[in-house]
Amino acid sequence: MTHINPLDPGASPLDYYGFELRRHREAAGLTQRQLGDIVNYTGSLVGQVETARKLPTQIFSERVDAALGTGGLLSRLVELVMRSQLPTWFQKVAELQSKATQIYSFELGIVPGLFQTEAYARAVLGVIDRSNLEDRTTVRLARQRLLEKEDPPFVWVVIGEAALRQSIGGPRTMRGQLTRLLSYENSHRVNIQVLPFSAGAHAGMIGSFDLYRFTNDPPIAYTEGYNSAHPTADPETVRAFSHRYDHLQAAALSLKDTAELIRCVMAESYGEHLV
Repeated sequence: MTHINPLDPGASPLDYYGFELRRHREAAGLTQRQLGDIVNYTGSLVGQVETARKLPTQIFSERVDAALGTGGLLSRLVELVMRSQLPTWFQKVAELQSKATQIYSFELGIVPGLFQTEAYARAVLGVIDRSNLEDRTTVRLARQRLLEKEDPPFVWVVIGEAALRQSIGGPRTMRGQLTRLLSYENSHRVNIQVLPFSAGAHAGMIGSFDLYRFTNDPPIAYTEGYNSAHPTADPETVRAFSHRYDHLQAAALSLKDTAELIRCVMAESYGEHLV
């Protein structure tokens, strides 16, 4: 007799996802292997997801929804699953990002997570701790889905020139990452500016920060410490950070000059010049 691991759907979003996957699979009269064959995954992976030992991806969820006729249930659940896998201190921030209509981000020395490629994210996350690296990378990349929503937020990004020149993951990874940044060159909802070294002293020397604006809620200023998040709706603090951001945008390169600098860095440092 085959032993079936019991699932407690209330234990976590991941357990609930697995419970629903198993319930719908069994209702369809399919084994794990049969479902895997249909969606082009192994039966072993289906089993691991069902028992909350493997994170589902968006593509996996969409394929299973189509195969089992679940009406998009798993595709909707996967976002909740991914958010629950974030560090506890960051989960509130991810929720704020998902609800914001406008996001203003300043990063001094790294490409913001919303725009990281898989290879770049893996290199960043694996510097000290490589445990569960694939799952942690999947979780980080899942946050980028907010840029693909039917009504995505407007995003303004200012990044320090160091983020372009610090070789993270090697030349191939950096070429891919800078190509990703260039892909937003003509976007109507994402604006990326580089703060050049030539700007000298600037308003962002206190460190990286974000501003989130909402339709019906007060704006939030967000800063980050080591393993800690510091969101605040204090009007004076938000006003102070907004003022700093205005200065950073003014000191940064224009959108056109930013794209040109990215191309130059690619040619000079990473051996590829995109036209």
